[in-house]
Amino acid sequence: MMSAALEKRLEAGAAEAGFWAALDVWTLKPQVANRRLSGCRLEAEREAHCSAAGLRPVLAELLPGLRRESGGELDEILPAVVGERAGGRLKVMLRTVIPKTQAESCKELVFQDFENNTATFIPVEGHIATSCTFKKSNIYSFKLRQIEGDELLWVISVSILCPEEWVADGILYPKTAWLTDVLLTKIVKWSTENKKSYFKSTLSLISVEKYSKCYHSLKSKYKEMVKIWPEVTNPEKFVYEDVAIATYLLVLWEDERAEKGLTAKQSFIDLGCGNGLLVHILINEGHPGRGIDVRKRRIWDMYGPQTCLKECAITPSDDFLFPDVDWIIGNHSDELTPWIPVVAARSSYSCRYFVLPCCFFDFYGKYCRRQTKSTQYRAYLDFITEVGSICGFKVEEDCLRIPSTKRVCLIGNQRTYSASGEERLDEERTQYIRERYSCTGANTNCIEVKDTASQFAHNIADCSNVDDGMVQGTSGEADFSVFNKWFAGFKPREKVEKVRNCAALPRDFIDDIVLQVAKALLKTNQDNCEDSTGYWNKGGSLPLKNVADLLDCDMLQKLKKECGGLKTLLRNNYQVFEVFHGNVQIRDWSKEKQTKTMSSDAKRKLPSEAFKTRLCWFFLNHPDGCPRAAEKCPFAHGIEEVRPRANGKKNI
Repeated sequence: MMSAALEKRLEAGAAEAGFWAALDVWTLKPQVANRRLSGCRLEAEREAHCSAAGLRPVLAELLPGLRRESGGELDEILPAVVGERAGGRLKVMLRTVIPKTQAESCKELVFQDFENNTATFIPVEGHIATSCTFKKSNIYSFKLRQIEGDELLWVISVSILCPEEWVADGILYPKTAWLTDVLLTKIVKWSTENKKSYFKSTLSLISVEKYSKCYHSLKSKYKEMVKIWPEVTNPEKFVYEDVAIATYLLVLWEDERAEKGLTAKQSFIDLGCGNGLLVHILINEGHPGRGIDVRKRRIWDMYGPQTCLKECAITPSDDFLFPDVDWIIGNHSDELTPWIPVVAARSSYSCRYFVLPCCFFDFYGKYCRRQTKSTQYRAYLDFITEVGSICGFKVEEDCLRIPSTKRVCLIGNQRTYSASGEERLDEERTQYIRERYSCTGANTNCIEVKDTASQFAHNIADCSNVDDGMVQGTSGEADFSVFNKWFAGFKPREKVEKVRNCAALPRDFIDDIVLQVAKALLKTNQDNCEDSTGYWNKGGSLPLKNVADLLDCDMLQKLKKECGGLKTLLRNNYQVFEVFHGNVQIRDWSKEKQTKTMSSDAKRKLPSEAFKTRLCWFFLNHPDGCPRAAEKCPFAHGIEEVRPRANGKKNI
């Protein structure tokens, strides 16, 4: 038997509680440690007496196809299962470990001996119902024990029953070194952490196995979208994120059809559909649906006519209800997010919703939490859950597997009241929305009904190209008494998105800040280079806070209106500055080729068509000139070197 151990100083109670909490993570969420896994499914859980006689009836129940010869192996395996002292009670679990790839899933028995602080994992080969046996070669166990003579020193060890026979497949069972060097380290780390999770486990409402198979199928089907992505956003993030969201919905809806005995696939509408890829995938997979967004994206034209996407400003009202759809989707729907449950509730009694909150919006503006006991994100999720509950939904929460920090979704697929109680519930919804409006501190006297109504009529006019039946009763002659009851004060997103990455700021304004910051950085290192002949002064480093103190109030106010502010402006001027860990310094181009690990900004190279189309900042402004020779610098050293841009844009 091979074993490895790690020591930790812990109090007795904390050590045992932490050990079993860590083992629960590995038992129920193995994908957290092994990234080649999708997860696991707990098939059964039993208790048994710690002996061969006590285990046999439990094993016969869990593994009806267990071969007779495996009964003899049980006596050989039992010492690894029960540890030094037999006679107590064991918890026996049967789990299915699910890989990410198309490899076969694996059944495992997990024996937890709380008296001896030992957990043993035994793989099962074959079909458990007809013919199966223990896979002795890959049996391993974890144990917690106290060091004699030191009450605070505890050891967690991992042992492999037959290390010389271990079969590594690289997926379900990595090499033994991974168990001792990686998994054991994680178990020890988890056992000493006392972090309270405010969120549910990922994919808690659907089958992980179904999700894994469906995800890999969709990923293979739509991976080419990454290569032809025309938007400025990161294609890998957005393509694979929408593939994952689509996978979740497809599995959720498949389960719903099976539960309700439905054959027709659910219809949907995606409010604030953005790039429209989620709509495109769901339609391609057989679900009738459409998407609406305030602004058309370039990629929309690439999907084809079967993908129904419409450019329209959505304003919550009786004129924007969707009684013909089964599900309303709000995927990063921003200011529409709190309205999604309301729209679903009022569209029809059978309408359900799926919302993935991201940016924090209340009904009438930015959301502000009222208590600080939890994070802003957790508080916002609780608010959207509360909205769903007020609207009469049983709200369920799940965590998606997407490349985003905001990955908790909220689902309302069941009502908490009968259809006859709709009128009463709608009065409660209206009252709740009014109370939220007053709580936001909005001044109703400042809202001109006429202006809001004309804005609403304008938004309706923007939807003139929407298909008939897309919305209910849409017309310029809206019932403004009903309209005002819904959302007086709601402001939809502007159709033309403002550029707020400092790129639209006046060039003179940017140049003044760049020169001012550069001079300050050069002065911080002035004493070290006064007597150095041939020395190129790269200046010193300053924290961003100190750099901000160099600018006057008017400059700072302009920068505050931009996303990222001063930091974004400095990073945009990557030829001059390097921003790293909150500090700013002048980029030393003379050392860029010698540096093994360059920052992401330094890796951004000018394309060949932009070569020598802009003047070199260092040649013009640095007291020592440019650290690179003219032939090696991609920027022009003098007006005579400036080349015209291929696209005819003005040189800067």
